[in-house]
Amino acid sequence: MPAKLSTRPMLRRCAVTGAVGVVLLGTGLPTATRNAETDLTRFYKQKVTWGKCPGEGLPKDLQCGKVTVPLDYAHPKAGTLDLALARYRATGDKRGSVLLNFGGPGGAGIPEFAVGGKDFMELTDGYDIVTFDPRGVGRSSPVSCGDGEENVDLSDDGTDLGRDPQTVLEHVKQAADACARHSGPVLPHIGTVNAARDMDVMRQALGDKKLNYLGFSYGTRLGAVYAAQFPEKVGRLVLDGVDTLTEPLTEQGVAGAQGQQKALEEFINWCVKDIACPFGQDPREARKQVVRLIDSLDEDPVPSAFGEPFTGQDLVGAIGQALYSEELWPSLERALASLVEDGDTHAVETFASGGAAATGREETEDPDGGLVDEEDIPLDNAPAALMAINCADDPDRPPAQRIIGDLDRLRTEYEQASPVFGPYRLTGVLMCYGRPKGTDYIRDEVKDLHTPKMLLVGTRGDPATPYRWTVETAKRLGSPAVVLDNRSSGHTGYASSKCVHRKVDAFLLYGTLPADGSSCGPEDDRE
Repeated sequence: MPAKLSTRPMLRRCAVTGAVGVVLLGTGLPTATRNAETDLTRFYKQKVTWGKCPGEGLPKDLQCGKVTVPLDYAHPKAGTLDLALARYRATGDKRGSVLLNFGGPGGAGIPEFAVGGKDFMELTDGYDIVTFDPRGVGRSSPVSCGDGEENVDLSDDGTDLGRDPQTVLEHVKQAADACARHSGPVLPHIGTVNAARDMDVMRQALGDKKLNYLGFSYGTRLGAVYAAQFPEKVGRLVLDGVDTLTEPLTEQGVAGAQGQQKALEEFINWCVKDIACPFGQDPREARKQVVRLIDSLDEDPVPSAFGEPFTGQDLVGAIGQALYSEELWPSLERALASLVEDGDTHAVETFASGGAAATGREETEDPDGGLVDEEDIPLDNAPAALMAINCADDPDRPPAQRIIGDLDRLRTEYEQASPVFGPYRLTGVLMCYGRPKGTDYIRDEVKDLHTPKMLLVGTRGDPATPYRWTVETAKRLGSPAVVLDNRSSGHTGYASSKCVHRKVDAFLLYGTLPADGSSCGPEDDRE
């Protein structure tokens, strides 16, 4: 049974750069950051007013606020956006703030902070620790592709693309138009270039002369772009799970498929040692069973907890999320056992679900974007924002005939990278088709920086941001980049490695940097 393209609320939580399903977004060109004759004084004069966070079940010591930024930095009188902030206050002698971004693109910072903020409490010895929902994300004018009234049939595994690619591309354009209608005026002004400018407004509103920053996964792209735009405002920057600044989205998809395939094989090798593993005790046979399970669900989906069919590609997306951390493996094993033995999708869907409400925002003429209530965040906001931001950041726009001509080669590359994740990611080649060209600023200008030293953390077994991206990005950024080699697995190092955690905190709190090329390993985490 074909899945629905783009316009139904998506249940996949896309948490990493290049994690692509089949949602296609319309997006616009980020505003140029230089040579704009604009007056931003009123934005740089504001201060954050902190208060109790709205919503239920949030930590009592978490405070919330907002900053106001221009919708369009080239025309700051054309409208504004409010961006949601949250913080834990410094408990020691406050010397400023550390701004956090948890990744995505499309990841809302505040809900992540509410759940995992305690991991950063050591930093409150010297700083307020602050996070935010970037423009187009979470409570900050969230983008959406609608509520499912304009569905387009397309199989998640790319088979429709092979049968009738021209028709598929036409459907992609229709879906992108629907996304533009439901996202409001923020969509043409979304993207990392503008999000980095927003961070400089935040820096000033927080009262900091320099930006101290800790970014994960996509957040490393955001941090690098900020450093290129505002080198004189760079304080202590840490980039963990380093993103590529140069690879096109098609190459990122192959790299992601390779990383996830390796992580899946490691999970299977772990699982088969347990008598409760639903795939038996032989790793080779278990890998075959995983593929058969995915194929059978694509052929005959089962009902999901949300009323939609649960397909094999839905399962691929859920497994991909669970593979980011070895701590999730026992839960994934139990969830797969429930699916295999009882046909119960509830547990496995928890890895893929995200968002709070299945609503769609219609296009509005109101240029002033205030914060939305949590219950009004569209269910598909995370994947919708991921696609919009990635398209805004990528200048490649191959024509239809080139896409069709490259299809056989791409299908082979993706299937060789991963028989499980390759087909799921293949649809990423369509992601920005028909959109205005994205910015070339990141590829052309984010290099050879002249800033204070910054710390780049790369994890050898990272399934989402391969270690080679850390090395390549460090070389591109130039002399400020100091690399910490985390010889472990999982996506990013700060939360999983005590060694990485200590070294990052030492840099942010005291300015103490490890030697370039030094490493952390499992033995370094022993007390």
